[in-house]
Amino acid sequence: MASAFKLACYLLLAPRLQAQKDLHPFSFRLPATAMGIPSPRRCLALLQVLPLVLLFLLLAGSSMALPAQPAMDRVRWQVDRVNRRGPSLGLVMSYVDEATALQSSGYFSPWPVLPFIDLYGFQDDGFTSAAFELNAAVTVQTLMDVFTVSGIVHYGTAGSSNDSMSFGDVSVPKLVAYTGAWTWKKFKSVKESSAELRFGEYNIPNGGENLLGSLKFRNEELYSVGKPMEEVFWLPVDSAWFKIAEQLKVKLERCNDTFCLPTTPQVVYGLKGSSADMFLDNPEYRKFLFREFGVSTVDEESAAVVMTTISPGVPVIVFRGVSDLAGGEPTWSSTSLMNLASINALKVAVEFITTVGKQKSMASTQRSNS
Repeated sequence: MASAFKLACYLLLAPRLQAQKDLHPFSFRLPATAMGIPSPRRCLALLQVLPLVLLFLLLAGSSMALPAQPAMDRVRWQVDRVNRRGPSLGLVMSYVDEATALQSSGYFSPWPVLPFIDLYGFQDDGFTSAAFELNAAVTVQTLMDVFTVSGIVHYGTAGSSNDSMSFGDVSVPKLVAYTGAWTWKKFKSVKESSAELRFGEYNIPNGGENLLGSLKFRNEELYSVGKPMEEVFWLPVDSAWFKIAEQLKVKLERCNDTFCLPTTPQVVYGLKGSSADMFLDNPEYRKFLFREFGVSTVDEESAAVVMTTISPGVPVIVFRGVSDLAGGEPTWSSTSLMNLASINALKVAVEFITTVGKQKSMASTQRSNS
């Protein structure tokens, strides 16, 4: 099975600017790691309605080989052309449904002349690993290294670990954490903090002792430009961008092609999110995360995206649509709501991008008039 990263870029469909032909969207594929990567997705874009270039990033599978030198020369020329237009925004996503929501939204349209650019290809040996965090970090780092990026907008789906959030709601977290790094402690070891998962507490029927011992959640090592290494657990999104997001007025979708929710979903601000290299479908662990950490949404990539951008000081914001309840849902399947969660998260992300573009345009006009 072949896998790789792919960055796809598209033009935002804006009727008053459709005549412009010099904004060329493109994509690039980046190599998967040697440990074997799950097939991530595709797609991204140049935002034509704003005075800045907008790049969209998505993980995708690929079996392309390393391109020939003339092709690489064309890649460098195209990248240079984009960077000459000024700073770009990167839109990062992870799953097929999130890519489909973008491609079918009507906001963006691929440039037919050069829909993607292959930077590298990678053939693995058929072994795949759920290294979502690693994929996201490497991809975002490459995006920032290759392009002149002024910020990263990350949207996608998530499970809800907060009973006050349900299908279709969109969370704009203020803090995210990586909850997939543990120290597995010995049986009957001393409890060092309240946020330890002790397996004995989940014995049936009344709890007790368990030879599996307990898990202690670890901090992450954060390396920032011009600062000493810090051990952190919570990672903040950009405070200025979060304030902009709080002012957004977005009406979310209640229905998709197959299902309608009983009430209209809402955008919720300022909660906490968590990421780990696993899909959470366990009601007890869901309750644990909410009880011990106050986590409202769970996913596989947000913490890596935020941490990678914090290190060089690049602004970042996260929008996550609730597609499932992380094991707390009723007996019926919620898979049919995956695309609705993607659509709603995308709607909020696009509204945010438009608002940021308008503010940049106003600031540029004021500087020109002064």
